[in-house]
This record gives sequence, C-alpha cells and structure tokens, in this order.
Amino acid sequence: MELTPGPNMGYLALVAARHGRAAGWATIVGITAGLAVYMLAAVIGLAEAMTRAPWLYQALRFAGVGYLLWLAVEAWRGTPDGAPAVVSGAYGRFAWRGFVANVLNPKAAVFYVTLLPGFTRPDEGGVAGQILALGAIHLAVSIAVHGAVVWLAGAARPYAAGANPWLRMVFALGLVAVAAWLAWSTRG
Repeated sequence: MELTPGPNMGYLALVAARHGRAAGWATIVGITAGLAVYMLAAVIGLAEAMTRAPWLYQALRFAGVGYLLWLAVEAWRGTPDGAPAVVSGAYGRFAWRGFVANVLNPKAAVFYVTLLPGFTRPDEGGVAGQILALGAIHLAVSIAVHGAVVWLAGAARPYAAGANPWLRMVFALGLVAVAAWLAWSTRG
C-alpha cells in the first residue's frame, strides 16, 4: 500500500527537491506522527466515527485539499527577498506541515479504520495490542518508503533550489496537482 503513489509521496518529493533531504526527513517525522495519531485513534475507537458520520469524512477531505492549496499559494509566493528556503530552526515547520498534511489526509484515516482492523483476530483477544503491532509495522514500512522518496527527490535539489519564479510556479502547480489527486482519490 505504501508503494502506491499518494499525497504524502507527492508532497515529500516536492519538499525534498526544493528544500533538501533534511527538510524531507523533517516532513517524514510529521507524516509519521500523523499516522500514529490515526493508529491510536483506531485503538480507542475514535477513528470509526468517520464511518458513522460521512460528513466528518467529507470535512476532513476538504480540509486536506484546502491545506494543500494553501501550501501551493505559499510556494507560488516564494520566500521574501530571495531569502534561503530553509533557515536555522525551520525543520520544525516542515515536521508540523507534514503532520497537518497527514492528519488532514482521509486516506490515512480510512486505512486505520477499515483496512488495519481486518488483519486482527478478535477471538485471540488483545485487539488493541494487535492494532498497535500492525500499526508499528506500517509506520516502519512508511518511513522506509518515504525515506526512499526523499533520498531520490533530494538529488534534484541543486536544480530546484532557490527563488526562481519559474521553479516556484512548478512547485506550486505540483502542490495543486497533489491536492487534486487527494480530492479525486477520496471522492465517493
């Protein structure tokens, strides 16, 4: 599942290509924390609320698309006065953005609500422990796949860094494409 392209992969590739591998890794920290939130929500049963309240799923879906579009506008504007894209202490910002982008990703929520519990064995007891174990495996696989995306996309940084207006436009359009992808893939 992690090898199929999705919003996280697209966003990570754009961050790593524009801001470098360290920013990409910081974003992975945030994305992983967002997945962990859904894993814990599945353990205590909160994530199931989305299956019972379709409006909640739609609200999450549109919030995620809106957030990616906001990031696209920010990428379009670029950094003020040609300032470096990454300054000291900015990695927390990338982690936070990765977290928010993933918490607003309905595909992550649906995975932990519908798919992961299907691999548990309630008759053996300890479903919460099983979800935690399976979720930990998923987090490890996710980190490995996302790390590969960051490593590969980071190789493009020398060509994509800076405040070139054309490159900012390409990154902004890339984020718009990721937002459209999220909107299309989560419709229904």
